[in-house]
Amino acid sequence: MQLSKSLLLAGLMSAGLLAPCLKAHAEDGIIRHPADHFPISTAVEVPAGASTIYLSGMGAPVQDKTAPAKSLEAYGDTQTQTLASLQRIEGELKKLNLTMGDVVQMHIYMVADPRTKQLDFPGMMKAYTQYFGTAKQPNLPVRSAFAVAQLANPGWLIEIEVTAVRPVKK
Repeated sequence: MQLSKSLLLAGLMSAGLLAPCLKAHAEDGIIRHPADHFPISTAVEVPAGASTIYLSGMGAPVQDKTAPAKSLEAYGDTQTQTLASLQRIEGELKKLNLTMGDVVQMHIYMVADPRTKQLDFPGMMKAYTQYFGTAKQPNLPVRSAFAVAQLANPGWLIEIEVTAVRPVKK
């Protein structure tokens, strides 16, 4: 059984079908299964012994201090808020000696823009893809995006929470 499994893996590797997963596995023990044609993973496998870090949901900090407090104008549109939220997350991870590449799961809570009455999913994706699936940072988390009625801060259109993993030291 072990020999046939090894031969199967070798065949898949030579065909280039497992290269992204095995490369990630070889580096830090985390196996990411990327989705076809979309910048998320469909599954992430975390090895025993790795530390799991749960970050609280984060929205954008105020972008325009001259705008009314807790207003949409103070925080910006969905793309602006997503980018600012991801920057905050990156800062919190850095304090823990982690990077965005260590994020394995993400939940994005979104509110419809009151001006358009619609979610700005494309705006969120423009900011998201600046951090995930790039040549500099190719690791993709599993991710869910939710439409919600409102967030705690009435000026927020987005709040993001992530789970990161500190790989096992070798």
